[in-house]
Amino acid sequence: MSFFDSEFVRAEMTEISELQEEIYGSVFKFPSMTKEDKIRHVDLLEKLLSKQQVLYTRMSLSDDPEAQEMKERISDSARMMGLPPGVDMNVIFSNMTKMLEVMKQQIDKTGSDL
Repeated sequence: MSFFDSEFVRAEMTEISELQEEIYGSVFKFPSMTKEDKIRHVDLLEKLLSKQQVLYTRMSLSDDPEAQEMKERISDSARMMGLPPGVDMNVIFSNMTKMLEVMKQQIDKTGSDL
C-alpha cells in the first residue's frame, strides 16, 4: 500500500486542507479581528503547523517513493520562497512555532491592536 493510500494519511491531509482554507479565508481580516478572533486564528495556525510537521515527519520516515517525492516538492517550494538549499525543515517548523507564540504574547499585551 502506498503512503498516500493510507486512510489515516488521507484523513490528515483532508484536515490540513480544510484548516488551510479556513485560515487563508480570514488572513486578510486579521488586523480588524477582535482579540478573541486573533487568538483563535493563531490557534488554528498552530494546529495546522503541528499537523504539517507530523505529516512531513511521516513522509521523511517512509520509504514510499510517492512520500519521498512529496517531501522533495516541499523542499523545492521552500527554496522558491527563499530558504537555502538543504535547510532542515524541522528547524523551520520550530521557528514558525516560536513565531506563533510571540504573536500570541503580542495579542495578549496589545489586545486587538496587533
